[in-house]
Amino acid sequence: MEKSLSFKSLIGIIKITEDDGYITKISLVDKFDRSNNSELLIKTKQELEEYFSLKRTRFDIPIKFTGSTFQVKVWKSLLTVPYGRTLTYGEVANLIGNPKASRAVGMACNKNPLMIVVPCHRIIGKNKKMVGYAYGTLIKQKLLNLESSLENGKYQKINK
Repeated sequence: MEKSLSFKSLIGIIKITEDDGYITKISLVDKFDRSNNSELLIKTKQELEEYFSLKRTRFDIPIKFTGSTFQVKVWKSLLTVPYGRTLTYGEVANLIGNPKASRAVGMACNKNPLMIVVPCHRIIGKNKKMVGYAYGTLIKQKLLNLESSLENGKYQKINK
């Protein structure tokens, strides 16, 4: 049975969806939904709040991908992009062994159902240009700035 929880964050209202003991979706929404809390939803909210308060650089929640074989391959590769670092769409295409698929990588990133936890915001355009993000480049830039502030030593790094 699908359950969800929404909360206000630094970038807007985030909705977390759980199904069968896995987090299946994390997205920005326009309004709060009726929540039906679970231990996993509360843990995920806590981990996201720790991320926004610069106390968490990786996540320890069980996630489940729903997408095409190619999309899942891209999303799994995004999990290897270190906190505070970026790769280009072309570099991700190379990483998955399909160097000509940078546009397809971009489309997979756009369909990423698990924002922040699967860090598609860390994927940028050629020549390090800020391009594309399902929630807009302003949100993408906020997330990258947040991670950059921790990486640049302004805050104590805590990995949980």
